[in-house]
Amino acid sequence: MKAIILTLQAQQPILATSFQGDPNSDVSYSYIPGSMIRGAVIRRYMQQQELSSLKLSDEEVRRLFFDANSTRYLNAYLQSQGEKRTLPLPLSWFKDKDAELKEDSAIIVYDFSIKREDEPETPKSLGEYFWENKGGTVKLYKAKRRINIHNFRDRKKGRSTSEQGEIFRYDALDAQQTFQSAILCEDRDAVTIENLLTEPNIWLGGSQSAGYGHTKIIKVEVCDRWDEVGVSAEDRENDDIVSITLLSDTLLRNEYGQPVADPALIKDEIEAKLDIELPQPRDIFASSTLIGSFNLKWGLPLPQVPALLAGSVIVFEDEDVELDAEQIKQLEADGIGERREEGFGRIAVNCLQNEYFEASLANLAHTPSSAPLTSEPSRRLAEQMAQRLLEQKLEEALQQKVGYLILQEGISNSQLSRLQAVAQQAMITGDCNLVLSLLNSLPSNASNQFERTKIGNKSFRQQLDEWLENPTDWINGLKEVKVADVERKFDDDRARLDKLAEKYTLRLIMAVAKKRIKN
Repeated sequence: MKAIILTLQAQQPILATSFQGDPNSDVSYSYIPGSMIRGAVIRRYMQQQELSSLKLSDEEVRRLFFDANSTRYLNAYLQSQGEKRTLPLPLSWFKDKDAELKEDSAIIVYDFSIKREDEPETPKSLGEYFWENKGGTVKLYKAKRRINIHNFRDRKKGRSTSEQGEIFRYDALDAQQTFQSAILCEDRDAVTIENLLTEPNIWLGGSQSAGYGHTKIIKVEVCDRWDEVGVSAEDRENDDIVSITLLSDTLLRNEYGQPVADPALIKDEIEAKLDIELPQPRDIFASSTLIGSFNLKWGLPLPQVPALLAGSVIVFEDEDVELDAEQIKQLEADGIGERREEGFGRIAVNCLQNEYFEASLANLAHTPSSAPLTSEPSRRLAEQMAQRLLEQKLEEALQQKVGYLILQEGISNSQLSRLQAVAQQAMITGDCNLVLSLLNSLPSNASNQFERTKIGNKSFRQQLDEWLENPTDWINGLKEVKVADVERKFDDDRARLDKLAEKYTLRLIMAVAKKRIKN
């Protein structure tokens, strides 16, 4: 079996509609589904063969597009900086609640499917990312999205009317992102499929007539041997543990033929495929989703069915359980469940092997700079928007900081109220020296209250001094914002002139004091 590696770059936003959001919005998946790629290849095949419709009685048609044992079109996930196909984040990965993912520094991530002895006190899932192991550090990627607002138009009049003018929203994958897919096929079909991919321009997803879906095939590579997880099956043999990680959403049916999102059915699928017996699962980290799609031939949506979410992990442990390299290869090549020809049911065996490891956000290359704004009104508007976005980010950082700061008992409400009042007065000009003067002129009894009261592992007085003397330190991780060619940072020239960091530091002090008084 051969693998055709397909690299795609979005030229326009792509609308691969999922079942998220409210009724007046279409929210795209964070990847390009394999069913969408298969549909585009089918359209090219029909054009090449000059067919008005496909005949399922044709053996080649069945083999190329409808037989999961012959050809499988895998989901196109984000491509990493190393030009590799990333994978959905395992649901067994957790971080400390207060640890923040950044580009320039790594945090510790714990894999609960391996061991849970040294887990953090307040574990929290990482969120929706794609990952790649690079030099021992896991790099995390997230798809960029674009939200556009539209309104319904009367097809005859070409505009909205009082009867047809509802507002709706598209939340699509943004343009200029690169994705990578793989088409697994029999050796005899590789040339046929490769010939269908020679034209670089391809249209994917919905609303193609409204400026969505234009994609370019920028690379096609045929491989004789391809491993989805990048680690050989021989290196993943284990004497007493079998862990199964879902690399795509998986559709399974129970004994009554009903589609259900039950992770226990993974055990039944593997036992039937390999003719082995597995113990009951030791650990399960799973979630579910709804799967549906659209049949272009019928012009109708397909029924929605529940599925296990990509990233779900199930672990079997027993001294007698073991899969050899050939069994691992067979299981991963075939997949499990239904609609495998569309990329569902992809799995990896024993790909998670580290109890904890370092992870950071991928340092993505900067996109090309925007065209300069030539008109003064446009520039003023962009500057206003950038200023508001920057203030919004500072507000979010402030709320997050206050959320986990706890001021211990030991200081009276009257002292906290006085601190609030002076900080509010200092807010007008952003003069932190007003609060420092207050602290330095306190009588000994009041000063002792600030010294003995703890916030984290520091005295309240020490923490106040650090904030007031270095007001930018607590927001150092804040990223810049950009609108057109206008870029703003919390410590740029305008921010320093406006004393933005000082004002938000004073607000932080007021919020901490208010939180203590309220409690």
